[in-house]
Amino acid sequence: MIHTFPLKNSLLFFALSVLFLFPLQAQKLSKKERKIVAQVEKNNTESINFLEKIVNINSGTMNPEGVRETGRLFDEAFTAIGFKTEWIDMPAEMNRAGHLFASIDGNSGKRILLIGHLDTVFEDDSDFQKFEPINDSVAKGPGANDMKGGDVIILYALKALKDANLLNDAQIIVGLNGDEESAGKPISISRKPLVDFAKRSDVALCFETSTGYDKATVARRGSSGWKVEVKGKRAHSSGIFNENTGAGANFELARILHQFYTDVKGEALLTFNPGMMLGGTTINVEAEKSRGDVFGKTNVVAQTAYADGGLRFISEEQKENARNKMREIVANNLPQTSAKITFTDSYPAMGPTDANYELLHELDQVSRDLGQPAVEAYDPGKRGAADISFVAQYLACLDGLGTMGSGAHTPEETVNLNTIEALTKRTAILIYRLINQNRQKS
Repeated sequence: MIHTFPLKNSLLFFALSVLFLFPLQAQKLSKKERKIVAQVEKNNTESINFLEKIVNINSGTMNPEGVRETGRLFDEAFTAIGFKTEWIDMPAEMNRAGHLFASIDGNSGKRILLIGHLDTVFEDDSDFQKFEPINDSVAKGPGANDMKGGDVIILYALKALKDANLLNDAQIIVGLNGDEESAGKPISISRKPLVDFAKRSDVALCFETSTGYDKATVARRGSSGWKVEVKGKRAHSSGIFNENTGAGANFELARILHQFYTDVKGEALLTFNPGMMLGGTTINVEAEKSRGDVFGKTNVVAQTAYADGGLRFISEEQKENARNKMREIVANNLPQTSAKITFTDSYPAMGPTDANYELLHELDQVSRDLGQPAVEAYDPGKRGAADISFVAQYLACLDGLGTMGSGAHTPEETVNLNTIEALTKRTAILIYRLINQNRQKS
């Protein structure tokens, strides 16, 4: 089935919703659900204090000690509400900290996998290190929104359910990966625990940054890497374009990239970007650090050129079609040049399935029952890849359930503290309703 992604509603709508709709909440909730709401309200200040505490721990992906320390605090918090916890280390050569999983095992209701991540893009040498309130509703902080805020929503939604004595006989697994911002390679190892737990679940909810009270993510594009390596004939520049010298590596790389733009671009939700280019007499590429250096002179025809890029897609079919077109372009070389393209898989696509839309409908109903706005599907062209994509083929999925804020991945990252309570209520009620539905047959 083909679905569309409506794009409407303004910031004014959000403001009016917060001011006028939310005070009407709880009118359509059961007695037990109103109890959950009361527990979230009771714990809200504590949740914000916990967020500040974990934001002040640097947990850049390449800082394993900081990731583990952040995981330790969550471990203690989940243990305190009756969850069994497990830290899964990654192989030393992967240079990644590992992942935290917390679970309770029961036999009734939908089996739920809740997904977050402990790491941020801000390493221990970043100038951006601390949680800093800007006013009474907004705070800055590394990873405060992406996605330590989302992790806090998971924790305090479950705490509210536990405090209300409503987690009995439920199966819930929380997966907090330690390397979402830069997944360890090979992916088959770094994402194996998450996939294994997904195969034991019926529903996955991911708490990456929210795009508003009225949006949730039913589809995310996948991410793939590519690199083009070009060889030309080194010669004096006075001979360029003649039969013996040919076009040189730089012109060949320019041709390839131009044809990518003209011949591959245009399909809905397909994008590709050359993030780094080098070309000259000699180049030195440090791929792991996304950098390199080059030597070349204006009177020498370039001997070697290189481009490193990314590809975003909404399905495996779309990805393979684009790759085939790129291969054909790379093979059609200018005189006295050769080129090759190689691809690396990273994040698969999360397609907009009917099951995902059914889950969106349930979230929408919860939101309305709380007096919050109706919830629609967010445009997948506006979201990056995320861990939920690795499990999307196995179960119903919904993402974008985390905190609201701005400036993710920049030193201006903020989180809107006033949204945390409402979003935690929504999450807690959604989980409660799911764990009281009939479980899918194995």
